[in-house]
Amino acid sequence: MGHQASAVTDLHPRLQELQAKLAVSPLTRINDPELTERQLELWIKRDDLLHPIISGNKWRKLKYILNHALHGGADCIVSMGGAYSNHLHALAFTGKALGLKTIGYIRGERPSQLNATLHDLLDWGMELRFVSRGEYRQLRDYHDYDSLPGLQPGQYWLPEGGATDLALQGVAELVDEIEINFDTLAVACGTGTTLAGLLASPLTRLAIGVAALKGGDFLIDDVQQLLNKQGMTSQADWRILVNYHFGGFAKTTPALLAFMQDFQLRHDIELEPVYTGKLLFALYGLIRKGYFPAGQRIVAVHTGGLQGKRN
Repeated sequence: MGHQASAVTDLHPRLQELQAKLAVSPLTRINDPELTERQLELWIKRDDLLHPIISGNKWRKLKYILNHALHGGADCIVSMGGAYSNHLHALAFTGKALGLKTIGYIRGERPSQLNATLHDLLDWGMELRFVSRGEYRQLRDYHDYDSLPGLQPGQYWLPEGGATDLALQGVAELVDEIEINFDTLAVACGTGTTLAGLLASPLTRLAIGVAALKGGDFLIDDVQQLLNKQGMTSQADWRILVNYHFGGFAKTTPALLAFMQDFQLRHDIELEPVYTGKLLFALYGLIRKGYFPAGQRIVAVHTGGLQGKRN
């Protein structure tokens, strides 16, 4: 087994320079008669506006992982993802910006025509290695930065979706930025890392995760393990909803697409069908069922990922 990465408090100068180029992530209140009628407030933490490429939770998860890698002398980040991976998309761009080489293991055979995401990865210098689904599953067994067999000197392994304990530190900073009192935080879940990061903040009292994939019950254990790695016991009440996957990861239905279109028309906020569309659909479903008591203030995290809507 490899060794658990420990947090480095000083942000590397190259990361400081990149962070200075990021925009503020504002809070937007959703004005909706349905919410007013139920005496509820819904706000969206607009992490999609942080940066045109490194938007949403991608920057927050990568920040302290890359800090650890840079301080440790790494010159190449090796990671994994699907052909539309928001994680690899952000990693490739950030790697180029920081002067780091990147290698991405891509699930499935190399397609005859690369999609827009894969073209971007190549343009930003990422070496693409296509692997079978079986080989890809095996890669999930390696959790620590030095645990992948065959790593060369200077190479740093980053698990799927940036799911490491260091990612929690960056995500927890999101909660500190929320300048209003709130009751519930809500976020979509792929690996559960962002939810774990929200729970890592002592300001979080109640949190809801919405699983973006089918059979998401395993995420409960994964989130708990991430918190345990940090030596944390979250004081928040939290749950993960597993019935809003719409058929599975990256699957959609006409109802989901119609909801997203209507939401964008009414509130001028773009959603995508893999994560944020499912999150808001689930929240409105809970609101209509009377899940939230009157007077509650809910903050939903927009985790970006809009590039995944391209072909």
